[in-house]
Amino acid sequence: MARISALLASLTIALVAFSMPLAADEFSASQKSEIEGIIKDYIMKNPELLRDAINELEARDKAAETATRDKLIKDPQSPLYTSPYQAIVGNPDGKLTLVEFFDYNCGYCKKMLPDIARLMKDEPDLRVILRDYPILSDASVDAAQVAAAVRNQFKGEKFWEFHQKLLGSHGPVGRDQALAVAQALGADMGKIEKDMNAPTVKEGLDESDRLGRDLALNGTPSYVVGDEVVVGAIGYDALKAKLDNVRKCGKVVCS
Repeated sequence: MARISALLASLTIALVAFSMPLAADEFSASQKSEIEGIIKDYIMKNPELLRDAINELEARDKAAETATRDKLIKDPQSPLYTSPYQAIVGNPDGKLTLVEFFDYNCGYCKKMLPDIARLMKDEPDLRVILRDYPILSDASVDAAQVAAAVRNQFKGEKFWEFHQKLLGSHGPVGRDQALAVAQALGADMGKIEKDMNAPTVKEGLDESDRLGRDLALNGTPSYVVGDEVVVGAIGYDALKAKLDNVRKCGKVVCS
């Protein structure tokens, strides 16, 4: 680390000297050429400097990413748990929490739907937070907008029924499919049409995007359980084991 710092310091001094005016006059063309030659020669003789600098930058970026993610996960008042732009199903007062980021057109999300339903049945103390994360298509965004409007009317078990029917449907899901499910379940369609165009819908989707970036999500479904972010359809048994550990020691992996 000291070697990297020394090398970076040498380059920094050279670059600063090159960019700053000399007394009242700027460097002459010949002086600039000489400085450029010195820098180039130094780098050519020490090419590992670039690799080391890149590795150091990546390590710092990773550390910052981890710190942001951990702060978000560990703060019970963060929008990950308290946002009005998401649905809560299962036991709203449950001591175990599972956050799911999903897309209504995600095949793996559809595959996990029975597993989430089973977890809710087997874990009466489980609170499940459903977060729209429409990253696959414009149709996914349209479906998420309808779902956001539906949340204004349906809560808890009623919204879970809507969610199951829409996510469990076959074929592409978009605005028309989401509206049809809402209508079949008795939603006020006039209010749905009005609410889905409200500014809060975009605010909610923007918040999902920010949370996804902060959690470094790269696909759906993605879950937050305990102190861990899990990406992918890992199945009932794996999620159940993680929840069991969280109940036991407060962490996904107990020491």
